[in-house]
Amino acid sequence: MSEPEKPKVLRTKKVKLRIMEECQKHGVVVGCKKYGIYPAICYNWVRKFKSMGAEGLQHGMTKEYLKEIRRLEREHARLKDPVVQKELESSMKDELLRKKYGPKKPGKS
Repeated sequence: MSEPEKPKVLRTKKVKLRIMEECQKHGVVVGCKKYGIYPAICYNWVRKFKSMGAEGLQHGMTKEYLKEIRRLEREHARLKDPVVQKELESSMKDELLRKKYGPKKPGKS
């Protein structure tokens, strides 16, 4: 008879960091036994942490996925700057017009 299959446990980034810290303090074998994981899993987490930082510990995170996220963040920042600049210019123009011509009167365009 085969053993019943254990359900897969998805650990959060915070939990993985805590397990890695404990394995560093008390040894990999002791820490892994406490949490019921294989040492290879802990070593994989450490490798991902060293190469990608804490974001690498999220479930399903790969180097390619992280690169794509960072590329999109840079593009977002690049596109956001002109929009913010235009909004600032518009508000400055509105303020200057209000100072010059006074506040808008209701009902008149």
